[in-house]
Amino acid sequence: MRAARSATAARAPFVLLVVALLAGGLISLLLLNGAVNQDSFELNRLQRDTTTYTDEEQALQQDVDRYKAPDALDRRARELGMVPGGNPAFLNPDGTVRGDPTEAEAAPTAAPVHTQAPPTTAPATNAPATNGTSTTKPSGGASPQTPRGSQTSQTTGR
Repeated sequence: MRAARSATAARAPFVLLVVALLAGGLISLLLLNGAVNQDSFELNRLQRDTTTYTDEEQALQQDVDRYKAPDALDRRARELGMVPGGNPAFLNPDGTVRGDPTEAEAAPTAAPVHTQAPPTTAPATNAPATNGTSTTKPSGGASPQTPRGSQTSQTTGR
């Protein structure tokens, strides 16, 4: 019986080693599986983000295509007051001009309507105006009538 016990006692460390190796293998397999699953979740999130960004890029590209369409460019240019160019002229390598250049002409548009302020009833003054004309008013407080088209604008830059 002693021989049987000693054989069992000699197998005990081997069995413990095999059980420890199996347990270690299972634990490492679980950890590896968890890491793969976490990477899979990260991959799914990144694919969703990529899809979202691709959709946004396509929407922006459609906006760009819509803005650079010839009719949209023409409409926007006219809104900004631009007109089609006239006939161009080209310079030849020898310095001569080829073509008959013409200036671009604005399309007939309605002139902006400006309302005139009502005449003021300020007292008459004899001080000369800055443009060299007299600002004296006739007696009675009435201002002289000036044709609408003959008034000059004092605004600059436009």
